[in-house]
Amino acid sequence: MIDSYIEWDRVRTVLLDMDGTLLDLQFDNRFWRDHVPLRWGERNGLDPDAARAALEPRFRAREGTLDWYCTDYWSRELGLDVLELKRELEHLIAVHPGVHEFLHAVRASGRRLVLVTNAHARVLELKMHRTALDQHFDAVYSAHEFGVPKEGAGFWERLQAAEPFDPAAALFVDDSLAVLEAARAWGIAQVVAITRPDARFAPRALDWRPAVEGFVQLLPHATMRPRPD
Repeated sequence: MIDSYIEWDRVRTVLLDMDGTLLDLQFDNRFWRDHVPLRWGERNGLDPDAARAALEPRFRAREGTLDWYCTDYWSRELGLDVLELKRELEHLIAVHPGVHEFLHAVRASGRRLVLVTNAHARVLELKMHRTALDQHFDAVYSAHEFGVPKEGAGFWERLQAAEPFDPAAALFVDDSLAVLEAARAWGIAQVVAITRPDARFAPRALDWRPAVEGFVQLLPHATMRPRPD
């Protein structure tokens, strides 16, 4: 049971990722792997496979940087309105099972609930408009506010300056190993990995503990207990 790994009596602040954690990563995966190559290929006279082959090295070169998550950057680079392309697929934006229940339980327990995402502000706005998840949170932060992604050096210090919290009394949940490693290295006491960010696929085998498939496994009655003083 995941309860045996999370010491809820020590948790005062719950920090949550968005894409792949709260939201099904199918939207983002299909957007970058299929939809962008399709539209960029149409613009440049390439079939989707040829367009994908041309774009993948450009994508990989920006992974782990704030540019990778920036709609403005990719709009300039590709000559496309990336946000408008996202709207073409917004029907795929979906909340993972158990998320609403988990968020309600955390809020009811009196713990502070904070969304921390690498998503660009306009993408965040699109997804919150679609899901209304922002109504559950005490605060919402995009890494673009701090000029560095969550996996980058200095992110957590900048977040803490904006959102004072005790890392020894924090729980953080994310699907990215790079981000999880950065959070743990910085000192967040309890860091949980999501193994099934895209519901189309089986859970990943991750060399990380604790790890859960999703929020259905993160609904212990302990979250209902009041926050420690």
